[in-house]
Amino acid sequence: MKILVTGGSGLIGRALIKHLLADKWDVTSLTRNEINANKLLQKQLGKHAAEKVTWLQNLSSLSNLNDYDAVVNLAGEPIVAKRWSPTQKKVIENSRWLITKQIADLINKSEQPPEVFVSGSAIGYYGRQKDQIIDESFDAVFPEFSHKLCAKWEYFANEASEKTRVCLLRTGIVLAGNGGALDKMLLPFKLGMGGPIGDGSHFMPWIHIDDMVLGIMHLLNNTDARGAFNFTAPNPATNKEFSKTLASVLGRPAFLITPKIALKLLLGEMSDLLTHGQNVIPAKLEKTGYRFHYPELKPALQSLNL
Repeated sequence: MKILVTGGSGLIGRALIKHLLADKWDVTSLTRNEINANKLLQKQLGKHAAEKVTWLQNLSSLSNLNDYDAVVNLAGEPIVAKRWSPTQKKVIENSRWLITKQIADLINKSEQPPEVFVSGSAIGYYGRQKDQIIDESFDAVFPEFSHKLCAKWEYFANEASEKTRVCLLRTGIVLAGNGGALDKMLLPFKLGMGGPIGDGSHFMPWIHIDDMVLGIMHLLNNTDARGAFNFTAPNPATNKEFSKTLASVLGRPAFLITPKIALKLLLGEMSDLLTHGQNVIPAKLEKTGYRFHYPELKPALQSLNL
C-alpha cells in the first residue's frame, strides 16, 4: 500500500510515519527541505527506518495521484508560531488551504484515485463555546478566525469527496513528550509557576499522540469512515483541571493565575485560543469502533515521562 503524507516532519507526521512503516506502508512525504526533514525523522525513527521514506518536494511535479492508495494531509504553518498580524493570518491560511486544494485537484484528475484522503482540521472549527457538549453534529459555531480557517480548509478537502473517501481531523491539543503545545507549557509548571488562565473554567480538549496516530490509522483502514471526526479524548478537561493534573504529575504546585488581560496584551487576538475553549467529545470516532488507549488525562500525561 502506497501513501502520500504532507507535514511528515511535524509532530504528528513523524509519529504517523513510524506507524505506517511498521505496518509495511510505502511512504512518500512532501517536504520543502528534505535534509532537515530527514534529520528529524532519523532522530525519531532511526536512520534505517528514515531511509525507507521517499521525499517529494513539490506537488506540481505530479499530474495525478493514481500511484497512491491513500493521502494524509497534515501540512500547515503552526497556528501559534507568531502574533496574528494580517500578514501572518494569510500565511496560516495559505499554508493549509492551497496545499489541500492542490491535493483535491490531483485526486479529481486521477483515473484511479486514492481510496481515502485524510485531511487536517481542528476543534477551532467550532469557535469559542461554553460548557455545552459538542459532537460532530454541532452547528452553532462562533464565526471567529479559527472557524473561518477550518471551515475553508475542510471545504477544499471535500472537493475530492466525489472521487474518494474524505475524512477530516478536527484535532484538539496533542499531548506528546517531544514537542507541540505541551512542550510550550512545561517550563513554568516545572518551575512551580504554572496555574490556570483566569478562572480556568474553559475546556481544553486534548488527545494523546498515540491515540492521534492510531486514530488516523483506524480511519485509513475503516472503509465506512468518512466526514468530520473530533480527534479529542472522550474526557475533556477544563483549564483548571488540566493545570492541576499537569502540576500533580510533575510534583509541583499550580496556584498562580494568569490573568486573561495579560495574555491579550501579550498575544493579541491569538490569546483567544488560550482563554476560550470547547467541550468537545469524539462521538463519531468511537461510533466507528475506535477505543482510546488514553481516555483519562492523568495516565496520558504520566505516560509521557515528563
